[in-house]
Amino acid sequence: MTLTSAFHYDLPTESIAQSATEPRHDARLLDTRTMSDHRFLDLADLLEPGDLVVVNRTRVRRARLIGRKSTGGVVEVLLLRALGEGRWEALARPTRRLRSGSIVSIADLEVRLVTDPVEGRVVIETDGDLASLAEIAGEIPLPPYFTGVLDAPDRYQTIFADRIGSAAAPTAGLHFTEEVLRRLEQRRIALERIELEVGLDTFRPISATVLDDHEMHSERVLVGSNVVERIHDTRIAGGRVVAIGTTVVRALESAATDGTLRPMSGPTSLFVRPGYRFRVIDLVVTNFHVPGSTLVVLAAAMIGAGWRSVYAEALDRGYRFLSFGDAMLVEVPR
Repeated sequence: MTLTSAFHYDLPTESIAQSATEPRHDARLLDTRTMSDHRFLDLADLLEPGDLVVVNRTRVRRARLIGRKSTGGVVEVLLLRALGEGRWEALARPTRRLRSGSIVSIADLEVRLVTDPVEGRVVIETDGDLASLAEIAGEIPLPPYFTGVLDAPDRYQTIFADRIGSAAAPTAGLHFTEEVLRRLEQRRIALERIELEVGLDTFRPISATVLDDHEMHSERVLVGSNVVERIHDTRIAGGRVVAIGTTVVRALESAATDGTLRPMSGPTSLFVRPGYRFRVIDLVVTNFHVPGSTLVVLAAAMIGAGWRSVYAEALDRGYRFLSFGDAMLVEVPR
């Protein structure tokens, strides 16, 4: 029995990044293979010609909407994922006096609650196009632990972001710039794109006391046949697959749950934990994550029993943590 408390660690408030590094590639990068310090700009030099870098191309939806009840009270609605037929899973606050059947007006749309709120989570429906309204009237939701100010909302988007659908950014990809891509190309390191629509549950601490009792959330994945073919060719040529972020890890590993990588389009609820046998990825670039979250559990699965000492060393060296923080390069067990 594995207790969730095994994946908690002390994160000082001052270690949580409250500003975005500029330029993006000046973020620090800890190579956990040698515990050496680098800048993200050095990524190409830490890889080998023939390696394949895989990134998540999803874009953060302008999912934060402000509405009003018939009484005039303000309600914040945060869209999580589309359920089809005009229905959405969402977070609403404040939930006091919100019930199934409640009506919230957002701009010129009427939104009805289909379910009672449960820990703020609701199902809503409307006859209008809520996705289009969100792109016009919505705001990009920033992580709750980020209290700083961004110069521009697009600073919370990666340079690959061209598929709207995520509720949060695939943060390891935030460090990429055109100069990083140029250096990868010069080193003959290829790049491919997948999609995983990031949900907010990814970043939340696990509430279950025992890890096996945690119910993993579901996220939509798209791994195209072109990516599968490129990974196959990379393997034959002796190259390695480098996942940029935990979302890419989950997407690629979900597409190979039976041991064979295949194109995939659909939901995944894969929960990667210590003892998991990785089938696709060789290296991972990832940020430092929220204590007690599924992402820390995934990091422990990749790094092994020494994950806690890696995190402690990064804190001692002044690395910045969470979404706008620094990154590390990890070699996963195969």
